[in-house]
Formats: sequence, C-alpha cells, structure tokens
Amino acid sequence: MSENLGAFEAVKSWASFGGRQRVLRHASAACGGPMELSVFVPPGDGPFPVVTYLSGLTCTAMNVTEKGGFQRVAAELGLIVVCPDTSPRGAGVPGEDESWDFGTAAGFYVDATETPWSERYRMWTYVTEELPPLVDAAFPTKGPAHRSVFGHSMGGHGALVVGLRQPEAWRSISAFAPISAPSQVPWGEKAFTGYLGPDRERWRAYDATELVQRGAHPEPILVDLGTADPFLDAQLRPEPFQAACERAGQALELRLQEGYDHSYYFIASFMEDHLRHHAARLGA
Repeated sequence: MSENLGAFEAVKSWASFGGRQRVLRHASAACGGPMELSVFVPPGDGPFPVVTYLSGLTCTAMNVTEKGGFQRVAAELGLIVVCPDTSPRGAGVPGEDESWDFGTAAGFYVDATETPWSERYRMWTYVTEELPPLVDAAFPTKGPAHRSVFGHSMGGHGALVVGLRQPEAWRSISAFAPISAPSQVPWGEKAFTGYLGPDRERWRAYDATELVQRGAHPEPILVDLGTADPFLDAQLRPEPFQAACERAGQALELRLQEGYDHSYYFIASFMEDHLRHHAARLGA
C-alpha cells in the first residue's frame, strides 16, 4: 500500500536510525517543473519541528543526505530534516549547463529577474513559500512556527538570507562556510549579475551582510568555517558579515575550525553541533 505523501511522489525510501529517509519528487509551480528533495522523518508519531538544509554549488539534495551524517542526531532530537535541490533541473534555459557556478545546481536561492532565467530560476519562492506548506501537509510537523534553516557555502548564503529576511518564520539560523558577503566576491557577483542584473541595489535583498544591518535575528547565528578551506579568503570572506553583525547587535558565534576544508568531511564533523543549536531553539 502506497504512502499518502500529499503533493509528493516517493522516489526512494530507507529505514534509518528508527526513522525514515525519503527521496521525493513533485511538480513545482515556483520553478515550473519537477523538483526532487530529501526528507528525513524521525521515529515516533510527532509532531516534529523542521530544519531545512540548503546545499551548495554543484550539489543535489543527495550530497548532504548521503554524506552529512544528520540522521542519527535528528532521530535522537526529533527533527524533520528537509533538503531541497539547488536549482531547477533540465529547465532548458540556454547556457544553464555551461559553467559549474551558474545555472544548473547554482540557483543561489534568489528569484531571478533577468530573462531567460526569471521563468524557472525562482529558488527563493520555492524554498520560502512553496515547499514549507507542502512538507506540513505531508508529514507530522509542528507547523509554521517551528522551522529553522541552515546550509553550506551557497546554501549557507541562502540560509542566512532566508533567516534574516523572515525572522518571524525561521526560529534559528546556522551555516557551514557561507558566502556571507556575496556582493563582494566573484561567485556572488557572477550569480547576481546573471540572475538579477547589474543594478547592485537589487542585490541587497540577497546579501546577508547588507540584510543584517537592516535588522537582527532574535537568536544567535552559528557559523563554522575551516581554516584550510581553499575558498576562505577569496569567496567566503567572513569578515564583512562579522563586522556588520557587530554594528547591528546581531549575536554571532563564528568558529574557525583548525585544519578543516570545504568538504563534507568538515560538514559531517560539526553537523551535530548545528542540529543541537536548532533543537534548543525549536523546543525539540
């Protein structure tokens, strides 16, 4: 007998630490086509709070699902973990597969305003408006007041922006190696120019360093970076965000982890810390 998963179609499913890890597919109105994601539901009847993880450049939902090591701790804490994809797939936009840091797997969690990207590349709306109610309808969640967000690299940028723009909707924020000042680094400049156009005023809505100066999140933000991360100085540049948090009175725990790089070995090493950070604020 098939499960009733609402708008979702089950692609794969595994038992994991007493809970259930699923890969799902659904038709996305925001992105104009099919999207896949993974959802881990812990053991028990619930209801459970939800933590959404946003992945980085080149990734699908499966990178963190298979390498992040979150299932054991999420099962213990009673957390649903939702992992969306990083962009539409096969959207047919000319040039979307020409480079690894723009287009497919590089949606940057923005709603594109420039043609031809604006029709399908609407990851902001997908993550913040479309996906949460679909998850609530399909799984035993505690509902809109019990959500948190975290992510890695491009997804760390996404998590900071989502949480800072919608502090009433996301209880807590954390990030691994985030692109926290995207308007000031090559990855962000390339993505924002392509998706949003050359007017830098439009970029401010998706730049955590700009956003935190407009209003702090009520909870401390946890950020981990590795000292051996090859992108630390050129692309991640945590200093502008750290300084902006200090000016804005935003509580920030920024930890430089000695010898760690940008990989999932780094993420898996500190995943438990991040999940416990969120669980404490979600009442899990």
